[in-house]
Amino acid sequence: MSPRRSPADRAPNQNDVARLAGVSAQTVSRVMSGQSNVRPETARRVLSAVEELDYRVHAAAASLASGRTRILGVIVLSTNRYSTAALGVGIERVAAENGYTVTTASVSDHAPIEEIEAAFDLLERQGAEGIVLGVPVSLDHPGMRARTERTPSTRNVRVSADEDAAFAVDQTRVARLAVEHLLDLGHETVWHVSGDEYWTESVQRRETWEQVLREHGIEPPPVLPADWTSESGYRAGRTLAAIPGATAVFVSSDEMAFGVMRALHEAGRSVPDDVSIVSVDDIALAAYASPALTTVRQPFEEVGAAAARRVIAQIEGEAPVGEIPRVEPELILRASTAPPNLHQD
Repeated sequence: MSPRRSPADRAPNQNDVARLAGVSAQTVSRVMSGQSNVRPETARRVLSAVEELDYRVHAAAASLASGRTRILGVIVLSTNRYSTAALGVGIERVAAENGYTVTTASVSDHAPIEEIEAAFDLLERQGAEGIVLGVPVSLDHPGMRARTERTPSTRNVRVSADEDAAFAVDQTRVARLAVEHLLDLGHETVWHVSGDEYWTESVQRRETWEQVLREHGIEPPPVLPADWTSESGYRAGRTLAAIPGATAVFVSSDEMAFGVMRALHEAGRSVPDDVSIVSVDDIALAAYASPALTTVRQPFEEVGAAAARRVIAQIEGEAPVGEIPRVEPELILRASTAPPNLHQD
């Protein structure tokens, strides 16, 4: 467990400036907002303290005598993917429980580091006292390192296998659960519809799929590439439907699996009689697909909640709440998987 955070370890706030300058927090607020009803000597002391402490003005905090905003920032991808929404639910729930509000900044898919840094700066200007990074970004980059040193932050998205997020689902476990389930049913091989290769999660699932097949003495078939959308899953499904020997497929998300199922249905191939499908996420619609999807559940809401608790503990100068939890995926067995049909043509 990390030691209790001392005042020297956190970003300075308006109260710190006031103490160093020997004035009230209200005076600091007046100086930082450019009001003229402050004596020049007092203003100089305040600005000197600001420079010495490297205090960054939060627009929302500047008008508050306490120097606190109780705002939690979140950086996410501008996408309608289920995982982003579910993470947000967990973050907002914990924020509300602790008297915080949440403000969000979105960045584009495949965002360059400069765009993520700009989003971080925007959240700081809006008064965020801590930030959850829901995007794949390396904290080894000098710009990000400087930002996370001055503002409490945590990630819930992996950037590489060697640089793990504090809170992230073990994607090797996700893929192993899916592939081994299909092999245990008796399928001779398992095809794979991958997610966007920009995401480390997608790469880790593909690599583990390959590894598990080779552990069973099976040469992996070609990957069917996709990009997380149902449309891309449909295109991959049309390819899969044209492969007579394909009886099992591991699809990297439920949303893509819906597209795969549609393509197989149109081609006259039944799920699971002809092709068994295991996907990932366990979104709400997975249980209501026809047939209901067997999928590996990722507890996104719990991940978001854990990340929010950790950032709030840092903001409040407390030790993190307990140890970093193990976030375990779970195989949810439904109707889209079955032993191979040995009598199919």
